[in-house]
Amino acid sequence: MTRNLQISLFAGMLAAAGLPLYIHLPRYAATELGLSLQAVGALLIAIRVLDFAQDPLLGRMIDRLPAARGTFAAAAALGMGAGFALLFSLRPGAGVLLWLGAAVVLVFTAYSLGSILFYGQSTAFAAAGDDLIRMAGFREAGALAGVILAAVAPSLLVALGAPGYSLFGLLMTAVCIAVWAATRGLWRLPAVSGGSLSLPALRDAGAARLLLLALVNSLPVAITSTLFLFFVSDYLQLPAMAGPFLILFFLAAGLSVPLWTRACTIFGPRQVLVPAMTLAILSFLGAALLEPGAGAAFAAICLCSGAALGADMVILPVLFSSALARAGLQAGTAFGLWSFAGKLSLACAAAALLPLLELSGFRPGEANSATALTTLILAYAVLPCLIKLAAISLVFRLPQEVPQS
Repeated sequence: MTRNLQISLFAGMLAAAGLPLYIHLPRYAATELGLSLQAVGALLIAIRVLDFAQDPLLGRMIDRLPAARGTFAAAAALGMGAGFALLFSLRPGAGVLLWLGAAVVLVFTAYSLGSILFYGQSTAFAAAGDDLIRMAGFREAGALAGVILAAVAPSLLVALGAPGYSLFGLLMTAVCIAVWAATRGLWRLPAVSGGSLSLPALRDAGAARLLLLALVNSLPVAITSTLFLFFVSDYLQLPAMAGPFLILFFLAAGLSVPLWTRACTIFGPRQVLVPAMTLAILSFLGAALLEPGAGAAFAAICLCSGAALGADMVILPVLFSSALARAGLQAGTAFGLWSFAGKLSLACAAAALLPLLELSGFRPGEANSATALTTLILAYAVLPCLIKLAAISLVFRLPQEVPQS
């Protein structure tokens, strides 16, 4: 198996525990387990508190034990598999919130370990045969494929007459085991060493502002991912179209990756990020103007917003890896911070907006008042525009030390 295919497979496995979980978890917990949206939001922010301490420590451990990378990869893949099986086998009853918390902690801890290990080895993968931007293309293509499959799998299983979430958990367990077996060769490559990491070193390398940009820029996607099923099912009144809309969104992201990559080589990442972010803002504004039943218009919005996401997924990690490599810094600890920034945005979206929706009177799958639906529209479509404008201002303020091509 080629190295690029191994990179794509591992990225796809990891991606299944990112956005798809935030797409499925609120609705799964509310409709299958009988939990309140407020409880789910509180659980997710509590897990991010754990990540705050955990992710940098995982990165430091990876940096200090380069010979154990294969063991770390196995722990990440098998831990994710076990967590998926537990998470989607839960049943309503006493103590279900505690079991849900344990399952989510297991999935996200394993995901953190795998992501930090994987992205921290970007320079090693590139140095072994492909340049960094080309390797990132294979990595993000695999990640997008994993996101698509994990995002739509429960809906497809239900359409086929199977128990959606419970079978999905078992399938993801099998995928994690198979990917671990197929990608063990990745961890036999020589590790790339670097200098110890500190906040002054990050700042001098231009990576600190990139971390802030990554956090702010990921918030709009975190918000729309968390609220996507609610918007499609409860506002647009098109629950059967949730799967096709997700496929459109992520296909657009995947197909746009080569175009954004090519544009970066011609114009530079900073110049490409701004129009991509502007496209995202126009997409969010379009969603705010939709009426219930506007399936064709929302499909077009999915295509545009997905294409905008493709730029984010390729450009920002490459800029961060390049900044670290130029400064000779250890990547493991740095990508521990990067991983935490991405997950913090998802948790903040869930912790802030799910209780807000509940307070407005919103109830998934039920008839909702005009106030509740207006709150949903503002949260899903208007708030991301404001945050994306802040992200654009940060792009213009990137230090000149950050490579622009």
